[in-house]
Amino acid sequence: MGMTMSQKILAAHAGLASVKAGQLIEAKLDMVLGNDITSPVAINVFNGGKATEVFDNTKIAMVMDHFTPNKDIKAAEQCLQVRNFADKYDIKNFFDVGQMGIEHALLPEKGLVGPGSLCIGADSHTCTYGALGAFSTGVGSTDMAAGMISGKTWFKVPSAIKFNLVGKPAKFISGKDIILHIIGMIGVDGALYRSMEFFGDGLQYLSIDDRLCIANMAIEAGAKNGIFPVDDITRAYTQGRFQGEAKEYTADPDAEYDEEYTIDLSALRPTVAFPHLPENARTVDEIGETEVKIQQAVIGSCTNGRISDLRAAAAVLKGNKVAKGVRCIIIPSTQSVYLQAMHEGLFDIFIEAGAVISTPTCGPCLGGHMGILAKGERAISTTNRNFVGRMGHVESEVYLASPTVAAASAVAGYITDPEKIVK
Repeated sequence: MGMTMSQKILAAHAGLASVKAGQLIEAKLDMVLGNDITSPVAINVFNGGKATEVFDNTKIAMVMDHFTPNKDIKAAEQCLQVRNFADKYDIKNFFDVGQMGIEHALLPEKGLVGPGSLCIGADSHTCTYGALGAFSTGVGSTDMAAGMISGKTWFKVPSAIKFNLVGKPAKFISGKDIILHIIGMIGVDGALYRSMEFFGDGLQYLSIDDRLCIANMAIEAGAKNGIFPVDDITRAYTQGRFQGEAKEYTADPDAEYDEEYTIDLSALRPTVAFPHLPENARTVDEIGETEVKIQQAVIGSCTNGRISDLRAAAAVLKGNKVAKGVRCIIIPSTQSVYLQAMHEGLFDIFIEAGAVISTPTCGPCLGGHMGILAKGERAISTTNRNFVGRMGHVESEVYLASPTVAAASAVAGYITDPEKIVK
């Protein structure tokens, strides 16, 4: 039996001719990632094991993005611990305030991950890099520590689900709408410990940013990873950027998939995930005339904080005003995106509309800072999770949507179809 894309990458890094679903393997790593919350735990394990060196100081990345600029004393102490570790072991890819960005936007931008890479990260959304034809997945901080020491980790080879994306998306349909539709269809455990592999002629209409968003939220369906085949869109993004050796893996014609779905992108409508799970997906048509009033709109995160996302939001906000009683927070995902948005005049549009602009941070996504919700408040957000208390008080609510829907809702004051705002 043939192998899937994911299985081929795992086999290559394990030094095996082939692998099959359920097999336990040990594989060499191309990148080990941690942030300001998970790295301190890994460092404690590293030090507790009496390790004296890292396996490769160029293949470890530590990004201070969750609670930075430091929101309190504990956050400051965590970052200081990571800063000292990075200095002691000369970690080449340490990103602090002024250089950092949101980790899953920063690593692809910096060319630290690319086609054929095998990456683990002590953050569940490490699966983002599958957009570039990599196998990447989240692990615990203990596994991160072991990876930093040995350059290896173990995997149980996942089985896979095949998603055929066909047709051309209509106006206002983005990667966020596609993945919310899929999660709504299969559920938050529909791909549990399996690879979500994406194929079809519809891929030609999906930018790298769309793909990064889709792969990012594979974990919200319980997946081990999400992955796209390398094509001309991938090559255009990674050429001259990716610091490693690009290797392209394609699924065998006889690769085995547990399930197969075909999704007509032309039939999709802007989609919103209602509280308190990403699977509670409804289209704007299903919401209808019901006024789900909001008090906050967040546009950013590792899911939707890239330049195309900010442009989409600006296209809606231009000439409009954020509704009275709504706080609209814009968070560029990296310093580079921040600078580009500023030079393109997007900041003028945001500020004139009544929005505020933050330094790159994960802050509000996990209820950390820069946009915490009070009891009874609702937010529409381009982030990836809407669990109970995710963005603040346990009696607050988070609705997940694309930048276009979030911006339109900020203008209306309630969740709405962007077609009603953009004339």
